[in-house]
Amino acid sequence: MNKSHLVLGITGGIAAYKSAELVRQLVKQGYTVQVAMTDAACHFITPTTLQALSGKPVYTDQWDAIIPNGMPHINLSREADAIVVAPASADFIAKLANGLADDLLSTLCLARNCPLLIAPAMNKEMWLNPATQRNIKQLISDGVQIMGPDSGIQACGETGMGRMLEPERLTQLIADSFQPKLLSGKKILMTAGPTYEAIDAVRGITNRSSGKMGYAICQAALELGAEVILVSGPTALTAPFQAKTIEVQSAAQMFDAVKCNVAGCDIFIAVAAVADYRVAQESIQKIKKSSSSLTLELIPNPDILAYVAALANPPYCVGFAAESENLAAYAEQKRLAKKLPLLVGNLASQAIGSDDNEILLFDDNGIHPLPRADKLTLARQLMQYIAQKGAI
Repeated sequence: MNKSHLVLGITGGIAAYKSAELVRQLVKQGYTVQVAMTDAACHFITPTTLQALSGKPVYTDQWDAIIPNGMPHINLSREADAIVVAPASADFIAKLANGLADDLLSTLCLARNCPLLIAPAMNKEMWLNPATQRNIKQLISDGVQIMGPDSGIQACGETGMGRMLEPERLTQLIADSFQPKLLSGKKILMTAGPTYEAIDAVRGITNRSSGKMGYAICQAALELGAEVILVSGPTALTAPFQAKTIEVQSAAQMFDAVKCNVAGCDIFIAVAAVADYRVAQESIQKIKKSSSSLTLELIPNPDILAYVAALANPPYCVGFAAESENLAAYAEQKRLAKKLPLLVGNLASQAIGSDDNEILLFDDNGIHPLPRADKLTLARQLMQYIAQKGAI
């Protein structure tokens, strides 16, 4: 990410309480955040709260004496790589659409020379009002990025469209806006997480995969503009909302989902830790404990990656290998056996369940190490590698 200074505008609305968490998450992601608030916003959340979270003084007044030249609308907008308004009220959206500038935030938005992103938040009737819809269409035509809104229960007790997106989703969309869209127009099918192979009604065979790397790769692909279909085994993670997510349990279900969606895909990324075996005969009822030993017959699961790689006109296939020893030898052996253009290898002891990792990329040109970093950083580097090598 080569741009990281944001001006965060906050307007009047109950969703302003979410802006505190948004600031926290943006700062955690490495952005610097300068907050500017309308007078109405100060009735819902205090500048002191936002100052503590951002580490910077909060601006609320066009005539703030802290700015020596008396032009905060110029100074703040020129320093920003993007301006984000969250929440953006119906009133403020109307101002933007009609070029009004009667306070600090509206003035600096009008005076900007950087991208503008807004997250609408209002009652459902206000959102559906023809005037608001006309204003939104005008802003889209003007090149403003509209983030949301979402549908759900509102503070007034009504249910419908108009909720501000949650901070996690806004953080994702802001990150997306800074990424070069190297994969725009490309369709990616990927698998992530573990699989669960039932033994009986309550027991099963699974593994310790958390799905974190797969979900990070999904996010990185979306940031580069790709359309992503995520086939996910059972995890405790929330999938990036822009992806089409298909939830499965077993390897057979994952295989079926891949077969149904692989047509027309440009890239297939097999991150999931698929169980190699399943029980030959699943018991419908719970197997009762006894003093006797229990023998289970295990049979191989289908090799999903090998199937896709062997198609008549396969997508660009990326495999993963988590090994406990001899990583380089086993990973390259797997890549050659399945005729993969790229394979990502790591040591299971360092990767499973952790928030960071270090990986090796294996292709026809040799081994390319990516040093230890958090999994989203590694995922971004991996997707850049795939795109920049001309694989697609």
